[in-house]
Amino acid sequence: MITPCQLVQLAGAGQFGILLASVQVPAILDWKHELARLHPFLRRLFWVYGVFIVLTIIGFGVITLSYAPELLEGRPLARGVAALMAVFWLARLAVQCFVFDARPFLTNRWRRLGYHTLTAAFVFFTAVYGWTALR
Repeated sequence: MITPCQLVQLAGAGQFGILLASVQVPAILDWKHELARLHPFLRRLFWVYGVFIVLTIIGFGVITLSYAPELLEGRPLARGVAALMAVFWLARLAVQCFVFDARPFLTNRWRRLGYHTLTAAFVFFTAVYGWTALR
């Protein structure tokens, strides 16, 4: 049986899996060609936003893996951090479901599997961090 600490650590490690998958996005979505049409300021802004999101996910993963037992202690700061992570992943899940229409890019079985795996990961992260914040 998996312990609560192992469950939280799995969520922490899973975020690095998300980052590994995100490395493929620029090629799959042909960012080199698509972003070339943007004004240079907007192109840089797009990349800066992407870097900040990556740094946030790295931070969440490092905090989770380094402090999983502390996150589970239920102290106010730990609950707040877990709640922040839950809200972040819930928002990302909402974007996945209600904002992005990825169908034009889901052109083969592997891309569809990857997309649905990401969706499942976002549900898992939201559930684990939400449970951690509320327990």
